[in-house]
Amino acid sequence: MDISRIPRGIAATFAAGTLLALTACGGTTAPAAPGAAAAPETAAGAAVPHPLTAADVDAWLDGYVPAALDREGIPGASVAVVHDGEVVTTRGFGWADRDAREPVDADDTLFRVGSVSKVFTATAVMQLVEGGAVDLDTDVAEYVDVDLERPVTLRHLLTHTGGFEEKVAGLIGGPGETVDLRAALTTDPPEQVYEPGTVPAYSNYGNALAGLVVEEVDGRPFEEYVADEVLAPAGMDSSSFAQPLPEPLADRLAAGYADATSPPTEFETVGTPPAGALTSSAGDMARFMLAQLGDGPELLAPATREQMHAPGLDEEALGGLAAGPRMTLGWFDRSRGGHRVVEHGGDTNVFHADLALWPDDGSGIFVVMNGSGTDPMSTVDLRNGLLEGFADRYHPGEEPAGSADPAVAGDQAAALAGTYETSRTIRSNFLAAAFATGQTTIEAEDDGRVLITPGPNAAEPVRYEPIGDWTWREVGGSSTIAARAVDGEVEAIGYDSAFTLLPVPAHRSAAVVVPVVGASTAVLVATLLGGLVLAPLRWVRRRRDPAAQPDRADRADRTTQVLRVLVRVGVVATVVALVGWVLLVAGVMTFQTPSALVIRLLQVLQAVGLLAVVPAAVRVVQALRRREGALRVAAGVGVTLALAGIGWAAVTLHLLSPDISY
Repeated sequence: MDISRIPRGIAATFAAGTLLALTACGGTTAPAAPGAAAAPETAAGAAVPHPLTAADVDAWLDGYVPAALDREGIPGASVAVVHDGEVVTTRGFGWADRDAREPVDADDTLFRVGSVSKVFTATAVMQLVEGGAVDLDTDVAEYVDVDLERPVTLRHLLTHTGGFEEKVAGLIGGPGETVDLRAALTTDPPEQVYEPGTVPAYSNYGNALAGLVVEEVDGRPFEEYVADEVLAPAGMDSSSFAQPLPEPLADRLAAGYADATSPPTEFETVGTPPAGALTSSAGDMARFMLAQLGDGPELLAPATREQMHAPGLDEEALGGLAAGPRMTLGWFDRSRGGHRVVEHGGDTNVFHADLALWPDDGSGIFVVMNGSGTDPMSTVDLRNGLLEGFADRYHPGEEPAGSADPAVAGDQAAALAGTYETSRTIRSNFLAAAFATGQTTIEAEDDGRVLITPGPNAAEPVRYEPIGDWTWREVGGSSTIAARAVDGEVEAIGYDSAFTLLPVPAHRSAAVVVPVVGASTAVLVATLLGGLVLAPLRWVRRRRDPAAQPDRADRADRTTQVLRVLVRVGVVATVVALVGWVLLVAGVMTFQTPSALVIRLLQVLQAVGLLAVVPAAVRVVQALRRREGALRVAAGVGVTLALAGIGWAAVTLHLLSPDISY
């Protein structure tokens, strides 16, 4: 699956880089590959490609991969390169089992490839399209008994434009988990928060639903269909979607490591296999690359294969987004230097892979790793460096010249400025809180340039320059963005085929939500701690000085006493709920499954805190009327506003949503 591509703010807060681990990894901003010199230049300045031979590729890999693994704290990796109908090389580096000091063998060691599996699912779908069993533009409800809010087609599913919000439950489980693909996809489907066909939003659910279409139409379980019709014809006898793996293959699976120091993890069971359950070797992936390039066994007719590699949606559907990178029917467009490149990455919690093809040049490269390294960007940096190094060394070229109109570029850049959120999000349930801080800011600069923070697929800001109408290219790079605007107002920004930035409404902006929640929490915690400290002091004081006891009239004011109790209960309930939500969301984002009772209990506590705004406000009015002093009134106002602030955030972030399916 691809369980990556989560906004950086979310990853930092909830370690969510692992959450959408079955995602399309691989970006366009990466450090230069050490030891991987760019292609030399001719006297005229044009880059000359290195010879794509085993000797040259092996020397390049030896100069890059071992040092990168050591630098990033990743135990092992396997790489395959193909060109002109031949397997150029398959290489293993580092350790398949770090503790046992078992080296990686490119042909024998198996790895999980995460969302690279989606390309195999798309291939299976295109086989059925080619055979006339399904149609790309027919509502999938014709093939599968699933109740969706809006009709979607296989074209939508393969281009990640089904309109679905993210779904986390059941994405990855332990070795004892059972998989029921039909139940996983037809029970509580995720909400469709976008009109299908209009907003690219990466979706594990959508791709898996395409796999269920294969299963339902063909009659064989998805895993069996792919084994019989894709893996076997391609000669991939060391590959399988089966979970658990058959015994002969299970013994060859590399150990997977969550970080640079942890022990190996248990087998990961992917709850929706079409989106990310494939296990394979570098040797087998080389055979698949050749088949996709038309140089191996014919999995698809040439016309169908070309259709699969071409953009899947046009300007009529996407509007201005069509000027940027677009999904093909299963592949990401990662074209660079004038060369067409289709690519797909994948991640589980511990395995990380990338597969890229140069269809017009007859080349391909695959890399997979069995560890997540020292930080969330470790595997991204390594594989991006490898893919970009390969492109610069063997397929160099110049980016097409831009044709931006200086007269309008500045105005378009100014229109782009603002705060955005990724289309891959959750909006309908409590997990919306996990995405509240993962937002992107865009600033307009001189000459129509824009600065995006953080940059697409990057941890740091990236600057883009205008190259056309509502389109920009990374300065010194190859990635592009394109905006869809209506009457000068930006609706969406496409930045990586299946990912889109959408303007954030002011009430959901992190610039508003974070300060409100932070200040409100500080006030409530201070109030709670203050009460815990002062209560014993008051008790001691009253024991020592009976005269300090409140008079009978004060004690008789039951309304005041009730109001105080209700406010205190509300403060305690809110603070406990906040702690509970943080722990629960962090657990969910690392694939722990909370009980519905726990979620409902937190919602009850949250509701109690919200309702406490009423007695808190009444108590403030009472204090004003009684002239109880500025300090007490100010404290009451602070608590009232803090309870209201947290209550507003709870409503905004759907913490109180009756729908707790996620």
